[in-house]
Amino acid sequence: MMMMTGGDPTTKMMIDDGDGHVNSIEDDVLLKWRADFGSTLDNYVMLGACSVIDKQNMQNLASSENSYDGIGGEDNGSISESFYTNGGLKLRVVWTISSLIAASARHYLLQPIILEHKTLDSLVLTDADGQGMLCMNKEQLEGLRVKPLSASSASKRTLVPALNMKLWYAPYSELPDGRVLKGATLVAIRLSKQSGQKQGSDGSWVSSAFEEPYGNVVRMMVKRRTYCLEMNSFRGIYQL
Repeated sequence: MMMMTGGDPTTKMMIDDGDGHVNSIEDDVLLKWRADFGSTLDNYVMLGACSVIDKQNMQNLASSENSYDGIGGEDNGSISESFYTNGGLKLRVVWTISSLIAASARHYLLQPIILEHKTLDSLVLTDADGQGMLCMNKEQLEGLRVKPLSASSASKRTLVPALNMKLWYAPYSELPDGRVLKGATLVAIRLSKQSGQKQGSDGSWVSSAFEEPYGNVVRMMVKRRTYCLEMNSFRGIYQL
């Protein structure tokens, strides 16, 4: 890890995790995630796609198929039955769990740094390739110092309890530069015990998770039909 700090005593810290790529994800897959932690996970947003198609190839595909999301044609935002039967949902669960495990492992490793730097009020850990980002603000850092994390010593990661998930899906979703995300999927998570609290609408905490051009895609996707799921501490997932 390479650490970049500002000020003495340190109040802000950025950490570049050079080996942070989620290894279980195939090369063609686009995966972006952001996790906000206190003593455990607070919020998590993931944007994934099976592949990114350039503008020319997308035009060829659009001419061979009827249309695609963002360009035209009918699309009521519903997920087709084949998404469940051909492994589409299972694949998105793998993306979600893999990146959550990566995030919780990094959070586990950050605890000694956080406890050592008492004046720290902002921490951001990023991948070298920009895939994932772990963030902690002043309140979350203080929360961890007061209530040490619940960790699994065997797996060396922070334990994540039951989660409520929201999922949005689009067969194709266009980026501002004309590239297209194939099988675009947005997942937003908040702890089950927090889901009933008023902490802002999906259009705020979800849409602000990523910088452009992906922020634009997220803002479009949250307008689509929402699917709700529950994950029981990585042990299972159930559609509600």
